[in-house]
Amino acid sequence: MVRVLRAAAAQMGPTQKADSREHTLARMLALLEEAAGRGASLVVFPELAFTTFFPRWLLEGEALDQYFERGMPNPAVAKLFDRARALRVGFYVGYAELTPDGRRYNCAILVDRDGEILGRYRKVHLPGSVEPREGARYQQLEKRYFEYGDLGFPAFRAGSAWAHAIMGMMICNDRRWPESWRVLGLQGVELVCIGYNSAAYDPNGGTTEDGALRTFHSTLVTQANAYMNATWAISVAKAGEEDGSGLIGGSCIVDPNGRIVAQAQTLADEVIVADIDLDLCRQGKDKMFNFAAHRRPEQYRVITERAGVIEPAVLDAD
Repeated sequence: MVRVLRAAAAQMGPTQKADSREHTLARMLALLEEAAGRGASLVVFPELAFTTFFPRWLLEGEALDQYFERGMPNPAVAKLFDRARALRVGFYVGYAELTPDGRRYNCAILVDRDGEILGRYRKVHLPGSVEPREGARYQQLEKRYFEYGDLGFPAFRAGSAWAHAIMGMMICNDRRWPESWRVLGLQGVELVCIGYNSAAYDPNGGTTEDGALRTFHSTLVTQANAYMNATWAISVAKAGEEDGSGLIGGSCIVDPNGRIVAQAQTLADEVIVADIDLDLCRQGKDKMFNFAAHRRPEQYRVITERAGVIEPAVLDAD
């Protein structure tokens, strides 16, 4: 049985603080239409796709609450669900979630071609800080505005429209942590969808990383971890100069051998498309990364027993 689906990465250029929801949604609909016109049945949008990256500011009350979605779908985003359903295209999209009981998460959902939510993921690896950095023009306050994700890294079996693919999700910083990928890999994942809003400078105030290096890192972790877990990966940016703060691009589709098969060339709204042959995962899963045959979890206990580094003791010279 041939197991191929055509998927698109829908990179978005910057969304300014002053942009209306209607303006942003119109851009997303245009990307969806283009992807569908090129034959895609799955479209991957970025992290926090409906808004600017608001954790760069210190916000309170309604100024903060306006960026959160209280349900999904909701009237403000219904057009995206409706048009996707009409086009028979499913999608991944990231947004700020406010639950009925008042919990706040950096969230992503996977929506099937019928407009039904197939899966939900809440970001685990939150960067930045709770308290703002004094004197900084821009902040990274995800730890202040979001709780750590409480759903783990679940994998989901898609229906026949997506060739029964085993799919997983991450958000931004999660892609930099090999644990995220391996948990999905141990569920047999074949396609990982990732959205990100990554600064083109060190958001913690350092001066040793520029946009080129950070774009390299973004691509590197996607390629390396796709290979080490024998999975396809679609990693999608919100990019460009957003309210005076630069975001990297580099959206890409990577195959299970770690090869880039499509990559965005701009920092603007851009669609890239690739045919995802899920059977390409078999080489890695059955041989080099046959986990059942080769993993030795009893030797890896430090990974789950410890968060920080404990260095070995210094031995005396004599």
